[in-house]
Amino acid sequence: MSAETLRVEGLQTHFFTRAGVLKAVDGVSVAVGRGRVLGLVGESGSGKSVTGFSIMGLVDPPGRIVGGRILFQGRDIVGLPEGEMRRLRGSRIAMIFQDPMMTLNPVLRIDTQMIEAVRAHDDVSKAEARARSRDALGRVGIPSPDERLKAYPHQFSGGMRQRVAIAIALLHQPDLIIADEPTTALDVTIQGQILAEVQTLARETGTALVWITHDLAVVAGLADDIAVMYAGKVVEAGPVDRVLDRPIHPYTRGLIGSVPGRNRRGVPLAQIPGMTPSLLSLPPGCAFRGRCARADAACATMPELSPFGLDHLARCVHPHLEVMPG
Repeated sequence: MSAETLRVEGLQTHFFTRAGVLKAVDGVSVAVGRGRVLGLVGESGSGKSVTGFSIMGLVDPPGRIVGGRILFQGRDIVGLPEGEMRRLRGSRIAMIFQDPMMTLNPVLRIDTQMIEAVRAHDDVSKAEARARSRDALGRVGIPSPDERLKAYPHQFSGGMRQRVAIAIALLHQPDLIIADEPTTALDVTIQGQILAEVQTLARETGTALVWITHDLAVVAGLADDIAVMYAGKVVEAGPVDRVLDRPIHPYTRGLIGSVPGRNRRGVPLAQIPGMTPSLLSLPPGCAFRGRCARADAACATMPELSPFGLDHLARCVHPHLEVMPG
């Protein structure tokens, strides 16, 4: 299942505000193949969610894609007419939001919403649409799906609502799913169950998955590949085990080092100093240099995303080439 489903090349998504041009995504390139999971990670404001919305064609003014290509199954979908993009969304490309109520209408029963979602893209009978909806709920582990179809969203727990949202995303067995931190608000038990289900579904159906998160523990257990974003750019990318075991970029190393489980008892939690710079007034060169202990005058020029071994890329003048301790 290695055929590429999605390739993003040099994506630039900018927001034109009164205060200036905010370069939320500035030259991002990533790819994900059939049946594989790409973890897109970074702090809040790194541009990972805007990357996901750009792929879906859901960037609203004052934002717009100003450069780059988004190749879905080899076809550039940037600038597609809205009618064509709407036909792709929901059927071939689906999105799972962090808040399931962005997917669910609180005043409509679940069966009404799911049947409508099926029939919006496929010319099938209401009975067939209902059967598909019931099967989709069963696939994400919702018990008694026939009864649950008759319920309203408020009658579900947060975890169950998120499962319904995932079931809706899976209704048409899409080729690509963009998941924007869909398990952040759930307890760890439910989160683990949903992650296992999503991973199994990707493997079984060949769906490519882009999982957007700030949680490295989730990515470690779910993803095949990882792209680390900072200030609108990918700063490190590669197979998930290689990047997490031997991070090259100081920012990636800082993210991993700040995971609580890596700290010894009684020792203060490690943290990355400083704050993410404003995307409206980024310093020249590497955006991370104001927070980096290795920064020097050479970092005033933006480095390229360069190879460090097989499939491992990093954007750094002073990379960590040694194994990370601990």
